[in-house]
Amino acid sequence: MSTLQSSVEATLHEDGTASVTIEGHHQHLDTDTAETARSKTLDIVIEHAQTTGATVRALMHDTTGRWPLLVHPNGTVEPDTENIVPAPAQDPPTATPQAKRRQANPAPAKPHAAEAPARSAAATAGKAPKPTRTGKNPFLPDSPEAPNKPEAPAELPGRREARSSFLVTETVEKPATRGLRGVLTRAGIRVSPGDAERAERADAQAVSQHWPGQRTIAIVNGKGGAGKTPTTVLLSAIFARYGGAGVLAWDNNQTRGTLGWRTEQGPHEATLLELLPETNRLLSTSAQSADLAHFVHHQTRDKYDVLRSKPMALAHEQRIEPADVDAIHSVAAKYYRLIFIDSGNDESDPMWLRMIDHADQLVVATSTRNDHAEAGALLLEGLAERNEHSARLTREAVAVVSQADPKATRTDMESVAKGYEALVRQAVQVPHDPALVDGQIFYESLRPATQRAWLAAAAAVAGGLSRNRALGRIRTEIHA
Repeated sequence: MSTLQSSVEATLHEDGTASVTIEGHHQHLDTDTAETARSKTLDIVIEHAQTTGATVRALMHDTTGRWPLLVHPNGTVEPDTENIVPAPAQDPPTATPQAKRRQANPAPAKPHAAEAPARSAAATAGKAPKPTRTGKNPFLPDSPEAPNKPEAPAELPGRREARSSFLVTETVEKPATRGLRGVLTRAGIRVSPGDAERAERADAQAVSQHWPGQRTIAIVNGKGGAGKTPTTVLLSAIFARYGGAGVLAWDNNQTRGTLGWRTEQGPHEATLLELLPETNRLLSTSAQSADLAHFVHHQTRDKYDVLRSKPMALAHEQRIEPADVDAIHSVAAKYYRLIFIDSGNDESDPMWLRMIDHADQLVVATSTRNDHAEAGALLLEGLAERNEHSARLTREAVAVVSQADPKATRTDMESVAKGYEALVRQAVQVPHDPALVDGQIFYESLRPATQRAWLAAAAAVAGGLSRNRALGRIRTEIHA
């Protein structure tokens, strides 16, 4: 049976904004309508249940009342009728800049706006009011009230349904390994882990998953030096170290991509230019995965492979076309489960745009510099207007805010992250680390705090890979 968790609470507003709190982490949504906010909130909770593999207790607040739900890893949502104690009333969340603009220019009142329940005296006294409901549960699509509908006679259970199975799956929590709790465990006293260690384990489990079908993650920013290459390297390393083989980092850059300079070189100097003439052979039924070793560079410490560009050549000497990107991606998708693409800075380049057409997840890399942050935001806004596939990528994107400048403060990082919260699904902050400044990048060379931050960033990316996007993806038609 699934372990029950009780760590999700969401507040939805009529103006289409919402705030979601999961295990102490806050996320803000800004949509056009309350119905869209409700749908996106449920998607976030379902992804959390799928990532943790546990049934989640969620308490939803909207203008119709307080709705306790049980959200299962298989996507099923049902009312939570047992063991729910309404949470104490809280002050309404601080209005977002988008909400303030809507308040300054209010839309015509909706007919049901007056039905929103006012805060009771019990709430102001710190007591939790009972849920107020006006009709069916808005979070359950098929839950209309039908008081006069006769109930169907219950069927008698069969022999198998009448007994409890002897095969019961229960998750036994590993004792603490960190801090004072870990010391006690090593001394023979079994102690459960603290919240921080549990959160780290949840992130590690998230990036250890294997999803049906191949996934492509594009790391982007239209400004050079924003941290795209370190982000590509470390996300590839984390998913390979925790989830096993089948991870490729691909340098999709026409103008001196440096992914090859920041990673280990294999026993050859091959690049994607040497791979291109061999794509038909590598896609044939006689090809073997070991044949790729002629073209990719295996990372012996972090266990992923690198497909290099040729930074020593001029751009016109290594110009490739969208059809070439299709061919390379076909080969990569045949042999790898995860493809991380380090991109160039020219967003109008057909090579860059074809990468977006193949992407399942977008990661915006930025530092605390204003020009880097602004370039990433402008890129998201431009993609949102390109087509439906690109717009979905922007809505589900993850922003990684790195403290590249050691003089930047935590406030600087928080300011940039806060600015991205209205644009992306999640923004993650990563502290400065000297090991990222120059030379080759290895995950184990980072400080423990930096490793933990990058693991959190990878878990945020994994949250967008938890469902088979290929089934519902609307992408631009790829011409031969």
